[in-house]
Amino acid sequence: MALACAPPEQSDLPLSHWSQSELAREAVRRGIVDSISHGSVGRFLKEADLKPHRVRGWLTAKPDPEFETKCTDVCAVYKDAAAAPQGVRKVSVDEMTGMQALERTAPDLPMRAGDILRREFEYVRHATQTLIAAFDVASGQVLGVVGDTRTEQDYANFTQTLFATAAPTTVWHVVADNLNTHVSESVVRLVARRPW
Repeated sequence: MALACAPPEQSDLPLSHWSQSELAREAVRRGIVDSISHGSVGRFLKEADLKPHRVRGWLTAKPDPEFETKCTDVCAVYKDAAAAPQGVRKVSVDEMTGMQALERTAPDLPMRAGDILRREFEYVRHATQTLIAAFDVASGQVLGVVGDTRTEQDYANFTQTLFATAAPTTVWHVVADNLNTHVSESVVRLVARRPW
Protein backbone atom coordinates (compact mmCIF):
# COMPACT_ATOMS: atom_id res chain seq x y z
CA MET A 1 0.00 0.00 0.00
CA ALA A 2 2.87 2.38 0.82
CA LEU A 3 4.42 1.69 -2.58
CA ALA A 4 1.14 2.54 -4.34
CA CYS A 5 0.99 5.84 -2.43
CA ALA A 6 4.54 6.86 -3.43
CA PRO A 7 5.10 8.46 -6.85
CA PRO A 8 6.83 6.16 -9.39
CA GLU A 9 9.69 8.64 -9.85
CA GLN A 10 10.81 7.83 -6.30
CA SER A 11 11.59 4.37 -7.70
CA ASP A 12 13.48 5.91 -10.62
CA LEU A 13 10.77 4.77 -13.03
CA PRO A 14 9.76 6.94 -16.00
CA LEU A 15 6.05 6.62 -15.20
CA SER A 16 3.41 9.27 -14.64
CA HIS A 17 1.35 6.92 -12.46
CA TRP A 18 1.30 3.33 -11.25
CA SER A 19 -0.47 0.54 -13.11
CA GLN A 20 -1.25 -2.73 -11.36
CA SER A 21 1.41 -4.49 -13.44
CA GLU A 22 4.07 -1.89 -12.64
CA LEU A 23 3.24 -2.08 -8.93
CA ALA A 24 3.55 -5.89 -9.03
CA ARG A 25 6.95 -5.70 -10.80
CA GLU A 26 8.26 -3.06 -8.39
CA ALA A 27 7.07 -4.99 -5.30
CA VAL A 28 9.03 -8.05 -6.52
CA ARG A 29 12.08 -5.95 -7.46
CA ARG A 30 12.18 -4.41 -3.98
CA GLY A 31 11.79 -7.78 -2.30
CA ILE A 32 8.47 -6.87 -0.69
CA VAL A 33 7.09 -10.16 -2.07
CA ASP A 34 8.62 -13.10 -3.93
CA SER A 35 5.89 -12.96 -6.57
CA ILE A 36 2.50 -11.32 -7.02
CA SER A 37 0.08 -11.00 -9.92
CA HIS A 38 -1.34 -7.74 -11.16
CA GLY A 39 -4.79 -9.13 -10.30
CA SER A 40 -3.79 -9.53 -6.64
CA VAL A 41 -2.43 -5.99 -6.63
CA GLY A 42 -5.76 -4.84 -8.05
CA ARG A 43 -7.68 -6.63 -5.29
CA PHE A 44 -5.46 -5.12 -2.57
CA LEU A 45 -5.87 -1.65 -4.04
CA LYS A 46 -9.64 -2.09 -4.23
CA GLU A 47 -9.83 -3.27 -0.60
CA ALA A 48 -7.79 -0.26 0.53
CA ASP A 49 -9.79 2.07 -1.78
CA LEU A 50 -6.56 3.30 -3.42
CA LYS A 51 -6.58 4.49 -7.03
CA PRO A 52 -2.98 5.29 -8.04
CA HIS A 53 -4.02 5.64 -11.70
CA ARG A 54 -6.26 8.62 -10.91
CA VAL A 55 -5.23 12.22 -10.25
CA ARG A 56 -7.29 15.21 -9.22
CA GLY A 57 -5.71 18.60 -9.84
CA TRP A 58 -6.34 22.00 -8.35
CA LEU A 59 -5.29 25.55 -9.01
CA THR A 60 -4.15 27.72 -6.15
CA ALA A 61 -5.87 31.07 -6.53
CA LYS A 62 -3.63 34.11 -6.62
CA PRO A 63 -5.35 36.88 -4.66
CA ASP A 64 -6.13 39.94 -6.77
CA PRO A 65 -6.67 43.10 -4.73
CA GLU A 66 -8.75 44.51 -7.61
CA PHE A 67 -10.97 41.43 -7.94
CA GLU A 68 -14.15 43.06 -6.60
CA THR A 69 -13.82 46.03 -8.97
CA LYS A 70 -13.08 43.82 -11.99
CA CYS A 71 -15.91 41.43 -11.11
CA THR A 72 -18.36 44.33 -10.78
CA ASP A 73 -17.30 45.68 -14.19
CA VAL A 74 -17.67 42.30 -15.93
CA CYS A 75 -21.04 41.60 -14.30
CA ALA A 76 -22.29 45.05 -15.35
CA VAL A 77 -21.35 44.32 -18.97
CA TYR A 78 -23.43 41.14 -18.92
CA LYS A 79 -26.31 42.56 -16.88
CA ASP A 80 -26.82 45.60 -19.10
CA ALA A 81 -26.22 43.85 -22.45
CA ALA A 82 -29.87 43.56 -23.47
CA ALA A 83 -30.50 47.24 -22.72
CA ALA A 84 -27.40 48.49 -24.57
CA PRO A 85 -28.14 51.41 -26.90
CA GLN A 86 -27.90 51.09 -30.67
CA GLY A 87 -24.27 50.95 -31.77
CA VAL A 88 -22.97 49.17 -28.66
CA ARG A 89 -21.94 45.48 -28.81
CA LYS A 90 -21.04 43.41 -25.78
CA VAL A 91 -19.21 40.16 -26.41
CA SER A 92 -17.42 37.51 -24.41
CA VAL A 93 -14.37 36.04 -26.16
CA ASP A 94 -12.36 32.91 -25.43
CA GLU A 95 -10.72 29.99 -27.16
CA MET A 96 -10.50 26.26 -26.93
CA THR A 97 -7.15 24.79 -27.90
CA GLY A 98 -6.08 21.25 -28.65
CA MET A 99 -9.47 20.05 -29.89
CA GLN A 100 -9.05 16.73 -31.66
CA ALA A 101 -10.45 16.72 -35.18
CA LEU A 102 -11.89 13.22 -35.31
CA GLU A 103 -13.62 11.42 -38.14
CA ARG A 104 -15.58 8.28 -37.29
CA THR A 105 -14.86 5.31 -39.54
CA ALA A 106 -18.58 4.45 -39.78
CA PRO A 107 -21.79 6.46 -39.45
CA ASP A 108 -23.73 6.40 -36.18
CA LEU A 109 -26.61 3.95 -35.92
CA PRO A 110 -29.71 5.90 -34.88
CA MET A 111 -31.61 5.43 -31.67
CA ARG A 112 -34.71 3.25 -31.89
CA ALA A 113 -37.10 1.67 -29.45
CA GLY A 114 -35.08 -0.40 -27.00
CA ASP A 115 -31.69 0.76 -28.38
CA ILE A 116 -29.68 3.88 -27.64
CA LEU A 117 -27.66 5.70 -30.30
CA ARG A 118 -24.72 3.49 -31.30
CA ARG A 119 -21.37 4.90 -32.37
CA GLU A 120 -18.35 3.18 -33.87
CA PHE A 121 -15.45 3.36 -31.44
CA GLU A 122 -12.73 3.59 -34.11
CA TYR A 123 -11.88 6.95 -35.62
CA VAL A 124 -9.32 8.70 -37.79
CA ARG A 125 -7.48 11.54 -36.07
CA HIS A 126 -6.86 14.65 -38.17
CA ALA A 127 -4.48 16.55 -35.85
CA THR A 128 -5.78 19.16 -33.41
CA GLN A 129 -7.57 22.44 -33.99
CA THR A 130 -8.13 25.68 -32.09
CA LEU A 131 -11.46 27.46 -31.82
CA ILE A 132 -11.54 31.20 -31.14
CA ALA A 133 -15.08 32.45 -30.57
CA ALA A 134 -17.05 35.50 -29.49
CA PHE A 135 -20.46 35.24 -27.84
CA ASP A 136 -22.71 38.28 -28.33
CA VAL A 137 -24.24 38.59 -24.88
CA ALA A 138 -27.40 40.41 -26.03
CA SER A 139 -28.29 38.41 -29.15
CA GLY A 140 -26.78 35.03 -28.28
CA GLN A 141 -25.01 34.88 -31.64
CA VAL A 142 -21.59 33.25 -31.82
CA LEU A 143 -18.83 34.15 -34.25
CA GLY A 144 -15.97 31.70 -34.37
CA VAL A 145 -12.97 30.62 -36.39
CA VAL A 146 -11.20 27.28 -36.36
CA GLY A 147 -7.51 27.07 -37.17
CA ASP A 148 -4.34 25.11 -36.66
CA THR A 149 -2.73 27.50 -34.15
CA ARG A 150 -3.46 29.94 -31.32
CA THR A 151 -0.97 32.73 -31.82
CA GLU A 152 -0.98 36.46 -31.23
CA GLN A 153 -1.64 36.99 -34.93
CA ASP A 154 -4.51 34.47 -34.97
CA TYR A 155 -6.22 36.32 -32.12
CA ALA A 156 -5.56 39.74 -33.70
CA ASN A 157 -7.02 38.53 -37.01
CA PHE A 158 -10.09 37.19 -35.19
CA THR A 159 -10.53 40.49 -33.34
CA GLN A 160 -10.32 42.40 -36.61
CA THR A 161 -12.90 40.06 -38.18
CA LEU A 162 -15.15 40.55 -35.14
CA PHE A 163 -14.93 44.36 -35.39
CA ALA A 164 -15.73 44.15 -39.12
CA THR A 165 -19.15 42.62 -38.32
CA ALA A 166 -20.46 46.02 -37.21
CA ALA A 167 -20.25 49.66 -38.27
CA PRO A 168 -16.87 51.34 -37.74
CA THR A 169 -18.42 53.61 -35.10
CA THR A 170 -19.67 50.68 -33.00
CA VAL A 171 -18.57 50.78 -29.37
CA TRP A 172 -17.34 47.37 -28.24
CA HIS A 173 -17.31 45.94 -24.74
CA VAL A 174 -15.14 42.84 -24.98
CA VAL A 175 -14.80 40.52 -21.99
CA ALA A 176 -11.75 38.24 -22.16
CA ASP A 177 -9.29 36.75 -19.71
CA ASN A 178 -5.68 37.90 -19.47
CA LEU A 179 -4.26 35.21 -21.73
CA ASN A 180 -1.04 36.38 -23.37
CA THR A 181 -2.64 36.54 -26.83
CA HIS A 182 -5.57 38.63 -25.53
CA VAL A 183 -3.28 41.38 -24.27
CA SER A 184 -0.56 41.13 -26.92
CA GLU A 185 0.96 44.16 -28.60
CA SER A 186 -0.81 43.60 -31.93
CA VAL A 187 -4.23 43.34 -30.25
CA VAL A 188 -3.58 46.43 -28.11
CA ARG A 189 -2.58 48.38 -31.24
CA LEU A 190 -5.68 47.13 -33.09
CA VAL A 191 -7.97 48.21 -30.27
CA ALA A 192 -6.18 51.57 -29.91
CA ARG A 193 -6.95 52.35 -33.58
CA ARG A 194 -10.71 52.01 -32.93
CA PRO A 195 -12.72 55.27 -32.85
CA TRP A 196 -14.08 55.37 -29.30
